[in-house]
Amino acid sequence: MLRLLADQNFNEDIISGLLDRRPRLDVICARDVGLDAAKDPALLAAHEDRILLTHDHKTVPDFAYDRVRAGQPMPGVCLVENTGAFREVIEDLLMADEITVPDDWRDKVQRFPL
Repeated sequence: MLRLLADQNFNEDIISGLLDRRPRLDVICARDVGLDAAKDPALLAAHEDRILLTHDHKTVPDFAYDRVRAGQPMPGVCLVENTGAFREVIEDLLMADEITVPDDWRDKVQRFPL
């Protein structure tokens, strides 16, 4: 099972949809763990080794790959479109949870929907 961290601006409808379909999914929201004011680099600093869920296509990938180049831990990023294709995003994220393991994500940025 993947361990996920949704950033402060992540769409709550997607989180709700994920948890409706899979109540035991290990996803936490940045604001719920005191990271509501954290900048992107801090969120990528392997908070409990969680993969970051974000809609931030502009800065997060660069920060993520900067960590990788610097040899710092980067558990992975799910770069999710926030265009209303929520059902497809939810399906793809649930499939990823079923067929991948955390090591598959390490040092990678994956765009969703697939």
